[in-house]
Amino acid sequence: MKKYVTIDKRSKKAQKEYYSKLRGTWGELNPVTRSVPSGKTYNRNKDKQKNRKIGREFRDGFDVDFICYY
Repeated sequence: MKKYVTIDKRSKKAQKEYYSKLRGTWGELNPVTRSVPSGKTYNRNKDKQKNRKIGREFRDGFDVDFICYY
């Protein structure tokens, strides 16, 4: 019959094996914490996209002839 040895007195390898058996899996759930960006904070990339959109509107929507007559 084997004697029971407490976990803290076991070798590191035996402790690791014991605790790995106790651990379960997360399954489909991803344990990484996700945060939603605040709408109040400044986002440089969002600002760049807005400026590109305005640039396209000026290129496509306005005629150069209209500006030359003034």
